[in-house]
Amino acid sequence: MGPTAQNLLLLVLASLAAAQLRSELHLLLDHFTWSALGFTLSYNPLAILTLLALPLLWRRS
Repeated sequence: MGPTAQNLLLLVLASLAAAQLRSELHLLLDHFTWSALGFTLSYNPLAILTLLALPLLWRRS
């Protein structure tokens, strides 16, 4: 898989993770509470891990 295909795959992963977290992020931005943050972290671990790992993956490609 070439660099262009890897970059495209990373962009797709980022957009899917952001779409998964869209409603939770909207709620957090409107009315931040620690319980809402805990809910977001505990119920969407894969999307959060994907977004946190993207810079490392982007540098490797």
